[in-house]
Amino acid sequence: MINKVRHRVLNLSLGDAELRLLRVFASVVQHGGFSAAQSALGMTQATISTHMRHLEERLGLRLCSRGRSGFLLTDEGRLVYESALELFGSLEKFQSRIGEAQGELTGNLSFGTVDAMITNRDLDLQGALAAFHGQAPRVHLEIDVAAPQVLHQGLLNGTYQIVLMPSVGSVTPHFRSQPVFSEMQKLYCADGHPLFATPDADLSDDLLEAQSFAGRTYMLNETICGANFTWAAATPHMEGTLLLLLSGAYIGFLPDHYADEWVRNGRLRLLAPERMTFEDMFHIAYPRNKPSRAAETLAKAITKSVRRPL
Repeated sequence: MINKVRHRVLNLSLGDAELRLLRVFASVVQHGGFSAAQSALGMTQATISTHMRHLEERLGLRLCSRGRSGFLLTDEGRLVYESALELFGSLEKFQSRIGEAQGELTGNLSFGTVDAMITNRDLDLQGALAAFHGQAPRVHLEIDVAAPQVLHQGLLNGTYQIVLMPSVGSVTPHFRSQPVFSEMQKLYCADGHPLFATPDADLSDDLLEAQSFAGRTYMLNETICGANFTWAAATPHMEGTLLLLLSGAYIGFLPDHYADEWVRNGRLRLLAPERMTFEDMFHIAYPRNKPSRAAETLAKAITKSVRRPL
C-alpha cells in the first residue's frame, strides 16, 4: 500500500493548484478536522470540503472520514500527509538554497507562536516582523497562532520552521532553542466570582484550592505556585482562559500584560499576587536540522525586539 500511495503522489501533476490542495489537506490534518482548520485557512467548511474532494479525485484515494466519531485519517491519508510534508520541506529547502545562491532571501517561512503576544510589554513582535520584512522582502511569511503543544508537534513534523513559544516539557532534546524572555503569570478572578470581594487577608491557600480552576491543557493537573488547584476546565489559549474567568465561575492564571486592561476596567481582580505568581520562559525554537537563513533572520529580529532581555 505504501508504494501504491507514493506512486500516486509522485504521479500527481504538481502545479500551483495541486500544491494548494495538498497544503489545505495538511492544514486540516494538523488542526484535527475541517472546522478547526477554518480560521487558519480563511475558508468555510464547504470550501475546505470541496478542496478535499478534488484532491481525493486527483489521487484516486480516500484520505479521511468525518462524522459523529470526528475526523479520522485513512491509512492512505496518513501516507499522503507524510509525503506532502516531505514535499513541502524539499520545496522550501530548494527555494531557500536558490535564494542564498543568488545572494537574497526567498521562499516560504512558516512561523508559529501563541496568542496574546500583541499586548506583551517586553516584546515588540510587530516591530520584529517589520524589521524582518525590511531584510527579506521576497520571503513569503506564513504566521500561525496555535497552542504550545501544536507548535511543539509542528516542529517535529515540519509544519513550522521556527516557533516562539513557552516551554512545553523539555524543549532542548528535540530542537535547537534559545530562551528570549519570560512572561509574568498571575492569578485572577472576575467580578462575578465569590472571591472578587474577599479581603486579601482571607485568601488562604485552602480557600483558593477549593475554587473551580481554569488551567492550561499543556500543564494539566500540575501543582502551581505550591497550590493543588481544583482543575475544572482547561484551555491552551489565553483568550480561552479569559473567557472562562469572565464567566465568573473560575479562577485562573493570565499573563499580567494581557489582564491589565480588564483589571483597570474593574472586571478582573488579582488574587494573592505576593505568592500566586510565576514566570513562563519563552523560547525561539527550530527543528534539529540547520535552520534556513530566513528563519535565522527572523530569530535575530525577534531577539532584538525584546525590551527586557534575559
